[in-house]
Amino acid sequence: MGTVRRMTLIGLFLLVAVVGLGIPTSGAARTGDESKRVIEVEGPVVWAVQLSDLHFSVHHPDRALDFRRLVGPALSLIRPSLVLLTGDLTDGKSRDLLTMKQNEEEWVEYQSVMDDVIQRSGLDRTIFYDVRGNHDNFGVPAVGGALDFFSKYSINGRLGRRSNVNSVTLQTPERKHLFVGLDSSMRVGIRGPTNLFGHPTDEMLAETDAQLSQWDSLSGKPVTKISFGHFPLSFSAASDSGKTLKEIFLKHSISAYICGHLHSRFGKNLKRHHRSSDRVLSSERFFQLNMKPQASATTQNCSLGAPPAEEFWEWEMGDWRKSRMMRILAIDGGHVSYMDIDLKSGLKETIILPTFPLDSRFMSTSLSHRTYECEFMVPSSHETIRALVFSNSPIASVIVRIFDLRGGDFSMVMDSQMTKREDITSGGALYSAPWNYRAFEDPSPDRYWLQIIANDAMGRPTFTDLRPFSINGLSAHRSWTWKEFFVMGCQWAALYGPILWSVFCFLFSLLLIPKVLWLCTNKQLTYASSLANKSIFSGVAWILQELCNIPVVWFGFLGYLFFLLLFPWFIGQVFTNGGKGYMTYKGWVVKSISQRGGNFFLGHPDIMVIVIPHLVFVVLPAVLVAAALAAERTRYQEKFRTTMEKKEDDYSLLHKGSVKHDIQGSRTSKFRFGNRWTQKFLLVVCLGIFWKHFSNCRALIKAYEMNPFFHFPLYSFSVPLLLAYSMYDTGRVG
Repeated sequence: MGTVRRMTLIGLFLLVAVVGLGIPTSGAARTGDESKRVIEVEGPVVWAVQLSDLHFSVHHPDRALDFRRLVGPALSLIRPSLVLLTGDLTDGKSRDLLTMKQNEEEWVEYQSVMDDVIQRSGLDRTIFYDVRGNHDNFGVPAVGGALDFFSKYSINGRLGRRSNVNSVTLQTPERKHLFVGLDSSMRVGIRGPTNLFGHPTDEMLAETDAQLSQWDSLSGKPVTKISFGHFPLSFSAASDSGKTLKEIFLKHSISAYICGHLHSRFGKNLKRHHRSSDRVLSSERFFQLNMKPQASATTQNCSLGAPPAEEFWEWEMGDWRKSRMMRILAIDGGHVSYMDIDLKSGLKETIILPTFPLDSRFMSTSLSHRTYECEFMVPSSHETIRALVFSNSPIASVIVRIFDLRGGDFSMVMDSQMTKREDITSGGALYSAPWNYRAFEDPSPDRYWLQIIANDAMGRPTFTDLRPFSINGLSAHRSWTWKEFFVMGCQWAALYGPILWSVFCFLFSLLLIPKVLWLCTNKQLTYASSLANKSIFSGVAWILQELCNIPVVWFGFLGYLFFLLLFPWFIGQVFTNGGKGYMTYKGWVVKSISQRGGNFFLGHPDIMVIVIPHLVFVVLPAVLVAAALAAERTRYQEKFRTTMEKKEDDYSLLHKGSVKHDIQGSRTSKFRFGNRWTQKFLLVVCLGIFWKHFSNCRALIKAYEMNPFFHFPLYSFSVPLLLAYSMYDTGRVG
């Protein structure tokens, strides 16, 4: 009985310990803190699934229906260790896409769909992580408030993950794989379109720094670090102290930052490589010209305690909303690779993800390059080619082929059978094939190309795309398209200020410099003098100086520019349930909901989506067209006067009599019905400016529930009235 009693007490003690520590008996170890979890994973390779920009909408039910139909079976096939949903879970837009605020019906649908997907996949709910996107924050005045449906219906919210930064570690016998999720959306969410950027705070950056460093001094195992969030770094603002997420990521030399937000309109697979720069006046603060900047020539540090290079990859993925994209990201011995799967046509029977060697075009290769330079550090992982294979059908064979591109033609140099590794039991199969990797060392990063072929039991082959690799760890050059550079290469938060003040300075220069020159020299340029000089500068100066001859328009534009700088542009509803604020070029001013009281600016630099287009596509063209109309009138007057004087002289010579009445009649006829093609073209341009401006005003009226006569009369009518007066003044010739 004593023995039984002791065994019972020991069992009770172990049960209490298990419950208290939060360690499940299934073998997946977890810490008690939901913001820092540890999951034990068997096998040398771990993989996760990413989905982004779901945009579940009451107006587009097919998005949720397809997600329910496709994602559950896909996850059941892939069996990932983590599922990451990187923002914009709901749409929050009206049918005409102009009103942007929270819709609880969409959140209820998201909760229902995710519960069904989790059940159909057979995965543990706790391995799902979702983060907030800007659409999930439209019009939310306070996190945790009545309109914060993310906290109520999201997986993170229901599991009690209240922090802006949550981490989870996938631990294998050889390595730790740290994933850190970030919610950098506005703490006070205003309606779109001025809710576009990520806004990390200093507190969030400090927590991110702490989470990324949690294993630095506690583990003897190597750590691979991945961060995930919604906003690309090109659409992330700096904190109040000027710090950025990029600085934190470089400090910890993370392998990759994965995100969403940009959908597929600029490219299905946007990438950017970040590297620390020693240059004080580096242009990378504002833009980066190449997808991967050239590394500076430095000697490789081969000491065992040498810090890793301060660099990381940023991988944005296509959306679910239209593209139905899903990503599988794998980590094999510290090497990170991924592939994006298009589910538009349904789930494929077989999916192949090569995990080593890496794609030399855009994969993280700094580790491979250091291994190549420091030969004594070559790991055993280099001795095999490896690939993950997921299939609904039994796999009969997997083959690896390597092609040599020397001479411009693909010639096969290796064709080998791959064997299945038996130490992978949680999902897909890992296949490997031995090779002499030294035979493929080459200074060219795109000489050798890899392809994997899997044949199922029914004889159906599945091919991977040909991809270059470099055992040397060298990167193949890959250029951005102009659209990719526009959204990934430009640091828009940093560029807003320079663009704004450059446009304002240019507009003031157009108005003030010609006026000052006129007043200082007491001499006005004429059409004849500009023709005589045959100079573009002289012609432009004459055109701009002609605008000064219409005081109403000139002073009107000058006053309008001061209005845009000194006064609110408009007043509107900034939250879902009302709540008014006014917008300036600095951002929205709303009543503070914090305990400190007072007013503060919101949506900086998000308001650039309104400010810059208005200045560049409305105000600037209006000033130029008004000046051109004034110059066209003057040019026509002089041409008309010259023509009439010539006709008077001709009539005098021919008739030797009074022809005043005939000349005046001819003058009136020619004035009214003359072919003034320049004027007609400028009037068409004016109509284009009117259309652009009133389209913007209509969008703002819908977005912030405004009345143009009461909430933004000067913004709405100043430019059209000034242009209309210029058009009217043009007709007053004669």
